[in-house]
Amino acid sequence: MKTRERSAAGGGSGRQSVPAPHLNGPGAGRLPVAPRERKPALAALAVLLILVGALGATVMVLRAGNKVSVVEVMDDVAVGDKIPASAMQEVMVADGTGVDYIRWDQREQVISQWRAATNLTKGSVLVRSMISQNSNVLAPGKTLVGLSLKAGQFPSGLANGLTVAAYLVGNDAKSSGDSSGATGGTGGGSTPISDNLIIKDFKMSNSNFGDGGATATVVADAEDAGPLAIASAAGNVSLVLVPSKH
Repeated sequence: MKTRERSAAGGGSGRQSVPAPHLNGPGAGRLPVAPRERKPALAALAVLLILVGALGATVMVLRAGNKVSVVEVMDDVAVGDKIPASAMQEVMVADGTGVDYIRWDQREQVISQWRAATNLTKGSVLVRSMISQNSNVLAPGKTLVGLSLKAGQFPSGLANGLTVAAYLVGNDAKSSGDSSGATGGTGGGSTPISDNLIIKDFKMSNSNFGDGGATATVVADAEDAGPLAIASAAGNVSLVLVPSKH
């Protein structure tokens, strides 16, 4: 009887029993989790993408600040005329804009091989569409007319590229008045034959007598070519300088 009592009271060397784990507790059925493995390849790719983006942004900023030397026209040049070196100067513009500028290092080629494809005005930056290799460049509906001028029938200072108006003068103008006359329906007096002629070539007369005359080739509307030629042949055309509009 005593032996049983000792065994029930704590049996066998006095060791305490360990309680069994609760099967329904918070950690029940959960296995140990191994530490997550790092993926160095993905990390390197992310860093590479960041560097590429930063490099691209830097290139764009630098390109926006890049400048290129191009040709600026310093004098008016009439359509079809060559552009002389004296009418060119170097200016800097932003590069990478997509505009087909004529570069400053191309100016010698332009001088020797190209002509103005349109009327060029002072201060224009030259682009490819403004020049042509065609020696007879004229806009649609335009023609070239040669005029013979006497002293007093043109103002001083006429030069290539300037705009002039042509008036009927002399006996034909007096006889025609505001009705039709030698100009095919264009009245004389205050009504010009044409008020939008571009001087393509102007030369003072080389006469040994020094008559002070001149010859001029002008770009005119096709419908004004006949009246201008008739008036010039009779020596009854006078040119007046038209003020610039710009």
